[in-house]
Amino acid sequence: MENKENIYKKIFELKSHIGKISKDSTNPFHSSKYFDINKLLEVVEPLMVERNLLLLQPIQDNKVKTLIIDLDSKEQIFSEIELTPSGDPQKIGSQVTYFRRYALKSLLGIQEEDDDGHSAVKREAKKPIDKPVEREITTKEVLGWNGKIYKGDIIYINNVKIKPPADQIEKLKEQPNYVKD
Repeated sequence: MENKENIYKKIFELKSHIGKISKDSTNPFHSSKYFDINKLLEVVEPLMVERNLLLLQPIQDNKVKTLIIDLDSKEQIFSEIELTPSGDPQKIGSQVTYFRRYALKSLLGIQEEDDDGHSAVKREAKKPIDKPVEREITTKEVLGWNGKIYKGDIIYINNVKIKPPADQIEKLKEQPNYVKD
C-alpha cells in the first residue's frame, strides 16, 4: 500500500479551515438549496494552493475524475463517477457540474448545513411552493433569461419565478434564445 501520510496531513489541515459550507443557491425546479461549484472552489482553492495541493477535475473515459495532488510528495487521492449516457449536452453539463461538486465535497469531507441526499433516493418532481411574481420584465432582464417558458407562462430570471403579461410572453417567443418545447 502506498504511503499517503503527507497528503492526508495536508487535507486534515485544510479541513480545519473550511468548516461547514452554506447552501447559497436555489434550484427553482425542486425547491431545494445547494452550494454552487464556483462558491465551493472560491473557498477551497486558495486553501489548497497554500498547502501546495493541486485540484484537477478532468473528464476521461466518460467519467468525471477528481484528483487532489500533493505537489511536494507527488501523492494523490482521487474519485471518479461515470456519466449517465445522454444526447442532451445541457444534461451532460449538469451531471458534470453536479459530480464535480459532490466528488470534491466527498474527497475533502466537507459538511453542508443540511443535506438533501434523500432527493437522490426518491426522484419526485417537486413544484416550487412560491407563487410567481406577476409583473412586466425589463429589457435587461430579458438578457438574463434562460430562453424557457414553463407551464402557465412562467419564466425564471435569476432564480425568481415571474409571470409576465401575455403580450410580453409573445415577444419572448420571438427572442433568438427562446427554447421551444
